[in-house]
Amino acid sequence: MSEPQSEDPMVAALLRERAGYVARGMDDRVAQVDEQLRLRGAEPPADDKTQAPASRSTPPKGRRARGPEQA
Repeated sequence: MSEPQSEDPMVAALLRERAGYVARGMDDRVAQVDEQLRLRGAEPPADDKTQAPASRSTPPKGRRARGPEQA
């Protein structure tokens, strides 16, 4: 992820926050951050969704299921 370019520290922080929300697929939060960017005179970047958010039903990569417990 590239560092947001802005002279205003608040706009730069909002752009970083927005990038995190886009990566996690939190569209409602992205819209809220876009609104705040517009209020500060900055144009929100175009959505660049490179990957779909991971399904919560699939286990994380590199994890194994727990084996049966032995007494």
